[in-house]
Amino acid sequence: MKAYDIIIAGGAMAGATAALALDTLSGGQLRIAVVEAMLPDHANHPGYDARSIALAQGSCAALESLGLWSALAPFGTPIQQIHVSDRGHAGQTQIDANAQGVPYLGQVIELADAGRVFHQQLSHRSAIDLYCPDYVEHIHREQASVTVELKQGETLQAKLLVAADGGRSPCCQQLKIARQQHDFHQVAIIANVSTALPHQGVAFERFTRTGPVALLPMSQGRCSVVWCVSPDEVDHWLSCGEATFLDGLQTAFGWRLGKLLHVGTRHAYPLVLNQVVSPVSHRVAVVGNAAQSLHPIAGQGFNLGLRDVITLAEVLTAASAHGEDLGAMQVLTRYAQRREADRETTIATTSGLVHLFSNQNAVLSATRNLGLGLMSALPSLKQPLIQRTIGWVART
Repeated sequence: MKAYDIIIAGGAMAGATAALALDTLSGGQLRIAVVEAMLPDHANHPGYDARSIALAQGSCAALESLGLWSALAPFGTPIQQIHVSDRGHAGQTQIDANAQGVPYLGQVIELADAGRVFHQQLSHRSAIDLYCPDYVEHIHREQASVTVELKQGETLQAKLLVAADGGRSPCCQQLKIARQQHDFHQVAIIANVSTALPHQGVAFERFTRTGPVALLPMSQGRCSVVWCVSPDEVDHWLSCGEATFLDGLQTAFGWRLGKLLHVGTRHAYPLVLNQVVSPVSHRVAVVGNAAQSLHPIAGQGFNLGLRDVITLAEVLTAASAHGEDLGAMQVLTRYAQRREADRETTIATTSGLVHLFSNQNAVLSATRNLGLGLMSALPSLKQPLIQRTIGWVART
């Protein structure tokens, strides 16, 4: 049996960031085990597949404070402007980096690139042991410790287990950690497209009858597409030819980037709000998508998860410096209380936007378009949206 201070189940974005933040803030004083099922280059890795993430400017600054951004920066495409519109209506608004006094609103990074960077970082930290490919098969919680048995035969023991193993979280399932779910009755089709006109660092979010469609600027002139459609349309859009797909996407998105020329491999993800009732349990903390899987509207999911893992790292390193038990409930409760307001507000905001802009009621449609118009005319009205979009959110 190998002893650690902390075991992290899951070494994709949330788990890797948690481990690196803990190692950095503790000055390498905490012994950390990271258990990851798949190598980052694996074609079917659920955390590092064809998707991209939009890191808010505040998230990039947080990663920079931990010394992690410089390795990711070469793979990022800056978002200089965000354009929000409602298909079939005049209301629209824009958020501009220059107007906000920041170098960019966010950065778009392919998860495959982030995966390779973080995997390499984990491998070079002497206080971190990376078990990959491997996964947690059994968890045993006792009063003063938690023990995990890995598929490859190793047994690890620590004061705390951090579950960062994705939206389906086998760890949470095994421990029967209570969850709440809400089905948005939408499916996200994810792909990369090329366009006739250059994106010029502009990200687009356009609301349609079936849900939002977002185009995020990427390297090599590409855009990452997140197209939310109704479940009964998914098979058609996944199986149809390229020309048919591009025609449908063009109709939904419009012509702001000219003709859509080419689309890569398409993937589909059902959209369900899936959150743990509490992010802490006896000897366990839950972070990232394991704690809450959000609708991709406004790109808040990973940015919220990043604020979670950095706060957890701060709480745990402070507790360690004071000689406290890292898995004690009073320590974990401190973390949960610090994150409660941001977590609840972000979940409520994203879910509310989905329902507001997916509802075809004439009164609601008129109201939301008036709201978009007013936000353009009166910048103070859109400041709360700007702050959350840029990631200027207090972690308390």
